[in-house]
Amino acid sequence: MTLELPATTDAGRARAQVLAKTATIEGEPTSIVTYQSSGRLAIIGEEAAALDAARQLGAGVPSTIMVPGEAAPEPSKVGDFVVVRGGRPEVHGRLGRFTINLASGEDTFSLAEASGAATPHFDLVLDLCDPPLLPHEVPPVGYYAGGRSPSALERALAEIPEMQGEFEKPKYFNYDPSICAHGGSGLTGCTRCIDACPTIAITSIGEKVSVDPYLCQGAGSCVAACPSGAMSYAFPAVNDLLAHLRTLLGDFTAAGGQGPVLMIHDAWSSKTIQDTLGPAMPEDVLPFEVEEVGSLGLDTWLAALAYGARAVVITVTASAPRRMVDELRAQVEFGRPLLEGMGYARESLLVLNVAEAARDAEGWWQPLPAEACCKPAKFVCPDDKRGILRLAIEHLYRHAPSPHKVAELPAGASFGEVRVNKDTCTLCMGCVSVCPTAALNAGGDLPQLKFTEWNCVQCGLCEKACPEDAITLKPRFLFDAEARQQPRVLNEEQPFCCISCGKPFGTRSMLDNMLKKLEGHWMFQDEDSRRRLQMCDHCRVKDMFKSGRQGGPAGL
Repeated sequence: MTLELPATTDAGRARAQVLAKTATIEGEPTSIVTYQSSGRLAIIGEEAAALDAARQLGAGVPSTIMVPGEAAPEPSKVGDFVVVRGGRPEVHGRLGRFTINLASGEDTFSLAEASGAATPHFDLVLDLCDPPLLPHEVPPVGYYAGGRSPSALERALAEIPEMQGEFEKPKYFNYDPSICAHGGSGLTGCTRCIDACPTIAITSIGEKVSVDPYLCQGAGSCVAACPSGAMSYAFPAVNDLLAHLRTLLGDFTAAGGQGPVLMIHDAWSSKTIQDTLGPAMPEDVLPFEVEEVGSLGLDTWLAALAYGARAVVITVTASAPRRMVDELRAQVEFGRPLLEGMGYARESLLVLNVAEAARDAEGWWQPLPAEACCKPAKFVCPDDKRGILRLAIEHLYRHAPSPHKVAELPAGASFGEVRVNKDTCTLCMGCVSVCPTAALNAGGDLPQLKFTEWNCVQCGLCEKACPEDAITLKPRFLFDAEARQQPRVLNEEQPFCCISCGKPFGTRSMLDNMLKKLEGHWMFQDEDSRRRLQMCDHCRVKDMFKSGRQGGPAGL
């Protein structure tokens, strides 16, 4: 909805003019996720309440009753309904494809089989248990937790009869596994998208993650959380949204406004904002409606500041998923030290709880900065999170009132350096082999460990992979663009050369470490075996055959 807000000043009239335009965000359409439902319903809960709900729904909704208990499931007929008593229910799935298993003792039964259903799945679930069987903040489509309150049950009974047929929704996300920092070599690194998802649609599958498009409901917090840009919002794409935002801010200025406060909100909160905050809100607060506030993160907010906004306010309501709100607040806490490191006000980024702000409708906006951060940027954003961040931060830094060389960031931020203890590092390059973003690289023919700070997302895989515990992470932002993108040497040694042919094949510290670890091994107790460890692969094999001994590991 278009907000109806006061327009008594130049800023208010500019805002009204901008909001009156019916511009839409242009972009490539995304694919569609389709659900099929015949309305087959499983009602889980205390028998009397479940039967009452089934009777209220009527014959148009084919219902099966499941009454939890410790005994093995036993079906019976009560009027027109099949009632299965016994078993501890476990619910999995989504609209059109719910699986309900019943655990009893060491056995597990299928509710569909126990009830004699013709298909192994249910289309809908009405859960009358308190607490609900599913802990999701945002439950799957087709699952109703009606046991929480009479109003929740009333809403479920009103909606369930309408949930028959074919339903479509957008596939909200895109995932690029090639830049995902979730894992490597059997180690787990970044889990930020998993931790931030309120629908529990994202799961680990080894070194990558998997997103169930049927469970995903577009909250978008995975996108805000993802440090590399592997997870992105599909429609609109962030570069399309920022192109629209750039035009919006430019039109506001052209219409006579200056340095607006960009208030990001979703459609669900429009009326609440208008009714509770609108009358007292400064007229240079420019509302910007998006599909989900959680889908926009630090890249979008900093780009908005670079495009001329004096502050970015992200509004959340009492019903917003906790995981999403927590992630938004975390991203703001990552962004504020960045802004302070350039001399801008930390209040340029704010997560605003609408209910709390309504209690201070004339004061919540007072801490916001009085002027825009800088001259509006003209750059066009790529469809690349790190690329957007680079352009926005570099523009803000060029106009910074009090620039520092480095901004220290809190733990969990996606920028920083890798620090190496040269006394314990053996240049084994285990860290290089797991780095998903090419932040760490070997020195080619030289025993060197090189680091490119801009590429580092602080996923922690290198720290976990290091066998000598020589690596620590340091969250920070280095503002010198050249130094940030230039590889630098973290550790280096002179190469150790084969004692037989002179070919370089390792480092002295690596050889010393290997000899120390193998000194008690029964295969390396004689001088010949220890000497071969100081040879390259080719000379080692030659020496073994020359001495007529085949013992010892072939790789040593």
